Amino acid sequence: MVGSPARRAIWAYAGAAPFVVFALFPFAWMLITSVKKDAELYDLAQNPFLIRTGITWDHYRFLFEQTAFPLWLRNSVLVAVSSTAASVVLALLAAYALARMRFRYAEGVSTFIFVVYLMPTTLLFLPLARLVSLLHLANTLWSLIVTYPAFMVPFITWMLAAYLAAIPKDLEESALVDGCTRLGALRRIVLPLARPGIITATLFGFTLAWSEFIYALTFISTTNLKTVTAGVVVDLIRGDVFYWGSLMAGALTASLPVVVLFSLFLDHYVSGLTAGAVKG
Repeated sequence: MVGSPARRAIWAYAGAAPFVVFALFPFAWMLITSVKKDAELYDLAQNPFLIRTGITWDHYRFLFEQTAFPLWLRNSVLVAVSSTAASVVLALLAAYALARMRFRYAEGVSTFIFVVYLMPTTLLFLPLARLVSLLHLANTLWSLIVTYPAFMVPFITWMLAAYLAAIPKDLEESALVDGCTRLGALRRIVLPLARPGIITATLFGFTLAWSEFIYALTFISTTNLKTVTAGVVVDLIRGDVFYWGSLMAGALTASLPVVVLFSLFLDHYVSGLTAGAVKG
């Protein structure tokens, strides 16, 4: 039937449009707010979705020149990359053991990991705060690098275990018969096949570390050592005064690394989410 593919495409885009608008609305709001002049920004009579008096970059200049925002970005990158790398390595080994090896209490360990994954991070705050104090890591970036895996490893393990279970065992068994060790089979056979799942888990773990707020706010008190999530809130909210323009500029800028990463690895991300759902 002539025109039916076009109509199907139109209906598909029309169905996706509300979700696209819903996803992009926060970014549009942050962008509009961050380039508005203060006189218009704080005038309740103005339409919040329009810019009538022209744009300004003063909020961005204030953010980068009069706050420690560049240092906060650097700290967030260091903490997120370090904690994610450590968490992925630990979670990959745990997920491989749960997916491939049969040992006593394996089901209990798997259930325990899932329960820890469901546990709110605020419940882990007191024991982790005690750990930070015992290790003398308070007010250092190491306090975050050490504690973030506590909630990242269970989450990444849960994701990777399902993905690794979908990889046929015959490939590893053939490698073991040919003389490979268990670690050799993991490195040469499993890791290449599990690349989409590992990338997906890494992206999610990086997002968790990048956006974490409670630990970053409480474990670090020095302004120059804070991550971007805590630094923006602490430095741009002073009592009952909210620097909305700079707040939105900081939020928008801080969200860009995650958006870029997901965009670059979109194909692997989709493959990693869907492949583990199909056995074999």
